[in-house]
This record gives sequence, C-alpha cells and structure tokens, in this order.
Amino acid sequence: MPIEQRGVDTVPDAERTSGPRDLMSILLGSNLCLGVIIFGWLPPSFGLGWWASVSSIVAGTVVGTVFTAPLALVSLRTATNLSTSSGAQFGVRGRLVGSVVGLLLALGYTALTVWIGGDVMVGVLGRLFGLPADGASYAVVYALLAAATVAGAVYGYRVLLAMSRVLSVGMTALLVLGVIAYAPHFTTGALPGAGGYLLGGFWPTWCLATVAAGLSGPIAFITLLGDYTRYISPVRHTSRTVLHATWLGLIAGLLVPQLFGTFTAFGARAALDYAGPLVSASPTWYLVPLLLAASAGSVGNAGLMLYSMGLDLDAILPRASRARATCAVAVVAMVCVFVGHYAWNAQSAMTSFVLLLTAIGTPWAVITLIGFVRCRGMYDADALQVFNRRSRGGIYWYRAGWNIQAVISWAVGAGVGLLAVSLPSYEGPLLSLTGGVDCSFLLSGAVGGLAYVLLTAGAATDKETESVTTPEVTSRV
Repeated sequence: MPIEQRGVDTVPDAERTSGPRDLMSILLGSNLCLGVIIFGWLPPSFGLGWWASVSSIVAGTVVGTVFTAPLALVSLRTATNLSTSSGAQFGVRGRLVGSVVGLLLALGYTALTVWIGGDVMVGVLGRLFGLPADGASYAVVYALLAAATVAGAVYGYRVLLAMSRVLSVGMTALLVLGVIAYAPHFTTGALPGAGGYLLGGFWPTWCLATVAAGLSGPIAFITLLGDYTRYISPVRHTSRTVLHATWLGLIAGLLVPQLFGTFTAFGARAALDYAGPLVSASPTWYLVPLLLAASAGSVGNAGLMLYSMGLDLDAILPRASRARATCAVAVVAMVCVFVGHYAWNAQSAMTSFVLLLTAIGTPWAVITLIGFVRCRGMYDADALQVFNRRSRGGIYWYRAGWNIQAVISWAVGAGVGLLAVSLPSYEGPLLSLTGGVDCSFLLSGAVGGLAYVLLTAGAATDKETESVTTPEVTSRV
C-alpha cells in the first residue's frame, strides 16, 4: 500500500471513498487500547465506588459525544481537516489556533498511550521471561512501540483504517477474556488504597471524574474527527448517517474500553497505580493476551493520534510534507513519554492534562460549531486553502488572515476555563463561585461562544453566509 501523499489540502470527491462504517471502525478499533482504558481507572483512584465511577464515565461520555459529534459534519462539507476548516471562523491564518489545540491534544494522548502501553508490556515480559524493569528495558519497549506507530502514521489513512478494522474485532475479544480474568477479585466498594474522596466530598469528586474520565474522551476528538470524515463524500452519504455513525462510534469506542478500565481497576485493586497492579493481578493464562492488547492496541491508537499531529503540523508549516511533519512530532512525543515515565505521577499528570486541554479546546469547538450553523454547512473549500498555497485573499481573509473577534472570543473563553479548573496541584480562583466543583469546560464553552456571538453579530455572520463551495462538497442528499 503506497504512502499517503495528501496533507491538509482539499480531498477530491473521487478519493472520498470511505463511508460511515469505516468511521465507526476507526472510532471503535483505535480506542480499544490501554491509552483509553486507563481513563476508566481515574474515578476509582479518586475514591469513588463502582456505581459512582460508572455513572460519572457514562454521563461525561454521553454529554461530550452530543456536543462533539456534530464537528464531524464540518469536514464532511469542506473535504479537509477540522483545524483548516475552522479558517471559516478564525481566518485562514487564525485557524492556527485550532492547529495548535489539535497538536497539543494529539501529542498528549500519543505520549500517554505509548507510556502506559510500554509500562504494561515491560511488566508482562518481566513475569513471562524475567525482563528487568530498568531504564534500558523501558527505553527499548518505548522505542519499538514508537517505531511501529510512526510506520502506521506515515503510511497514512488507508493503513490506519485497515488496522482499526482488525483491532475492532481482535481487541474486543481480548477485553472479553480480560473480564473473565479479573472477575474473581472484583468488588464494588471504594478502594481503601485511594484514601477517600480526592476532593473531600462525593459530588465535587464525582464531577471531577465526569470531566476527567468521561467528558475528556469525546473532547479529545474535537480536532480529530475531520481527519476521517474528509474521506467521506456528502454526495454518497447523508449528514444524518455520518452523524449517527459518529455518535455510535464515539459512545461504543469510549465506553467499552473505559468501563473495562474501571472493572479491572476494582478487580486488580489498582488505587494509586494502574499498570503495575493490572499485570500483578493477571492470571498467567491472560498474560499473553494482555501483552497483545498493550502492543497492538497502543500502536493502533497512537498511530491515529500521530497521524493527526502530522496533519496539524503540516497545517502550521505548509512547506513541510505530511510524512516529514509526522516524523518530527514523533520525536517530541517520545520525549514526553520519557518525561512522563520518570518525572510524573500518573494520576496527577493525566488529570491535569485532560482538564487543561478541555478548558482551552472547548471554546474553539463551540465557535467552530456556531460558524457551521450560521453558514448552514456551506463553505468555500478553495478559500480555506489560501494559507496552504501561501497566497492571500478570499472570503476568509478577514484582517490579514485573522478574524480578531473569533480569536479574542476563544482566548477569553479559554482564560475563564483555566481560572475555573480544579487540578490536583492548582485550584482556579473562580472555583469559589461554583462551590468547588470543576465547571471549567462549561464556563469556557459558554463564555467563548457568547463572546463570539456578541462580537461578530452582523459582520462575521455576513462573511460566513457568503460561503460557497464546489458541488461535490456542498451537494445535499
């Protein structure tokens, strides 16, 4: 299979041969990995019991999916990725806001997936063959995972789609075996090792788990969904079908692995760490399936994240090819893996990462969705590519390529979110207004969206509703 040459340029309709089933395969197969499973461990590590943990994950995932899934329709219409598509609202240069947000999201999740997958692999190989858990072992395992991940990401969308189809079946079977393996020691009570509720009370802790473990899953896809739907033709597939496929793919692709993580956290008594207890509590017969899940699953998920990172860097640096951009960001991701392994506490690092990225990413997504509604899904696909061609002009040029009102709205929303966030090592000053409950994503999205509506009433609306696109992008079926 040849290496994909296309970056963030407009995909011709003749090449848009994927369908809703392919979208579901990617969203399911790529998420059945330890990098997503470990988020199900967060609620038990916060001190919640089984039912409270499950309810927080389900509530956060459902709410996040309802909000995130419509973004898939943007790239269905523009035939390019979401950060480039956001140029309709932020300007063809201002869309760099989305590229940076997407780059940070994908970077963090890529590093997390390789980090956790590598830790479990070293633990399993230690039990099977006596591999020492030292720096050299971790370095070799991380390097092998990274090399396989880079290979898949560089080859591009078609290879990653084929991998996801296989993983959606294979990883499901491995998770079913995992339920059997950890069932004998499963308990529904809160884990004593967690030391009680992390935030001192049930509801503040439950809300933290809802955001950190549940909502963060769909939010991670706010810039990724367009990487897949740009290969789906609106001429052959309706918006409703694509939206339903996105909903189902996100719900199943996130709830299945995360609830497995919650189940195994209680079954392995994993209160303060996940990888170590998961391996220690595994029966011998499940070690090989666990090794396969840690390796193959991690490569599938990290490959898609790294692919998205390459597209975002390609959008920031148009002269760089997608393949070179992918290799460049892979080096940065590996640095983050080693820093995470040696310098960070897993629970604190994961919680801080997802809450901060949710706070700054949500207002960008809200502004992009408001623009989609305003222009009724009609975009000028050629005008969105002005920055990539290193030219000037077009209806999305605004002021020197920037829609200042949109950028200010995003910055204000993100700033409010950061002031309202509750991290293990930091509490924003606005928490006193919310009773100590982390509502950062709600406040950042609401403030950013409201500011955008007020600042762009009239001028920006006229600009957005002028959008027209090529027939294959805008045809309604």
